[in-house]
Amino acid sequence: MLIVPLDRMSVLLSREMERVSIENMVRNAEFRDRADSETVADVAAETLAGLALTARRLGLEAWSAGLSHGIACALRNRVDAAWSDVTGMVDDLRLVKSPEEQALLRKAAAAADAGTAAAVAAVSDGAEEREIAAACLAAMTRAGGELPVFETFIRPRTRLGEEHTTWGQGEFRRGETVFLEIAGFVARYNDPNGRPVHLGPAPEQDRAVAEIARGAYQAALAALKPGAKARDIHTAWQDEVDAAGLAHHRRHHCGYAVGISFPPAWTGGKTVTGLRPDSDLPIREGMSFHLMSWLMGCGGGDLFVSSCVLLTGSGAESLTTRPHFNEVCSPQCHVIA
Repeated sequence: MLIVPLDRMSVLLSREMERVSIENMVRNAEFRDRADSETVADVAAETLAGLALTARRLGLEAWSAGLSHGIACALRNRVDAAWSDVTGMVDDLRLVKSPEEQALLRKAAAAADAGTAAAVAAVSDGAEEREIAAACLAAMTRAGGELPVFETFIRPRTRLGEEHTTWGQGEFRRGETVFLEIAGFVARYNDPNGRPVHLGPAPEQDRAVAEIARGAYQAALAALKPGAKARDIHTAWQDEVDAAGLAHHRRHHCGYAVGISFPPAWTGGKTVTGLRPDSDLPIREGMSFHLMSWLMGCGGGDLFVSSCVLLTGSGAESLTTRPHFNEVCSPQCHVIA
């Protein structure tokens, strides 16, 4: 738990055994330890009293995944304060990335590109799912990437509809479509991107849908500019899909904010800040998104393409770029989107 006073250094509460790690890594917070016989609520109550922060107005992230019901109740019972729910306040602050954060995103993008390229190269007739995962993770690590905070998604066409599952014990065979959605991580900053890979020539219906997905992606990318609203980006994407004869296909978003993140997500916050058709979120320079054109299950072929995009002073820039559109990666392997 982190206590953030207005007028002094923050205080980080954790188990006593983490002292050395925290003192080595954290430079902008005091450390207060607790024994395993204590709860974080015990130490928080004592710390708040010692900082003369009781009987004050205090904010608590009520919807934080890291705050258990028991700890929240104990804090409210033990600390006399005017409690307010400040869920989302920090998430809003980190939507716009500083130059230092943007540099970390670029490093994470390099790791994502390396991992994606290695995964694509490992796709072959008879390749095991775990072999492709191992190649991907090794390449990302060698490229400067760190421990992913969310799974690397590698799965066959038979499981394409499983939104958030990853590799299993199967083997890929010629004629198979391999789903790849991979994010590179550096200092907890993450850059996701995704492509389907075909083992052998891609089905004709997938090729037709690929052109639609690519056009819709480019339309969304062009619409992503300061002053726009999130719904404008989704409208640009949807208009392209509608014009191509797929007006029945609807998605809840065409991308979402990314940045610094902690397990188990790469969404850059406690909630998914999506480019939704009903969102008035103002688009600002320095924002970064996992921009996607998702036409899986659209009634024709199955195709999607996604990249991490940073809004710079010169426009929206795709940070993750590999593999390129319509790339024949090997005699066996094709990426058509």
